[in-house]
Amino acid sequence: MTGLDEALPVDHRLGQVYRYGGGFMGVVLIVFGVLGFTHNVGFFSTTGREVAGMSTNGALSLISVVVGAILILGAIIGGNTASTVNVVVGALFVISGFVNLGLIGTPDINFLSFKMPNVIFSFVVGLLVMTFGLYGRVSGHLPHDNPYWRSRHPEEAAREDAFRRRASVLTRDGASTPGTSRSRPGIAGGH
Repeated sequence: MTGLDEALPVDHRLGQVYRYGGGFMGVVLIVFGVLGFTHNVGFFSTTGREVAGMSTNGALSLISVVVGAILILGAIIGGNTASTVNVVVGALFVISGFVNLGLIGTPDINFLSFKMPNVIFSFVVGLLVMTFGLYGRVSGHLPHDNPYWRSRHPEEAAREDAFRRRASVLTRDGASTPGTSRSRPGIAGGH
């Protein structure tokens, strides 16, 4: 049960990381795409024009707007959907960085007009978006209140819940919690 489709409570605080991280990067991509459209560059121009320090053309601008919209849609939906969208888009950005790194020296097939700043941007955005998506889902040491840890260790989570219930009943009834001792007046050693 270590897949990325495990349940996450709707109101869990991790959902905010998935939503705000993916939504912010979606806005950045849409702004880049819109700025690329305003420069009237050919759709598959391999020379491109510079926008925000990176080369762009019509195709790259369109892809940026579409991917940005997908990230924002994932952020609006939230929860595991936002997380999964972030992971997939982040992985695609990293793959795109590697593919386009190989295409930089071949202007005849560099249809997205990538240059080195674009490749670095792809790697950075890809790793950031993937980190937003994987945050709290993948780790060797997830805290025991993490919903992903609980779904991967249901027996241990049930034991911890039972222990907490017993401890709260004992505390409520005035008895000491397991593993602690309380001093009572009138008993030897008590104050």
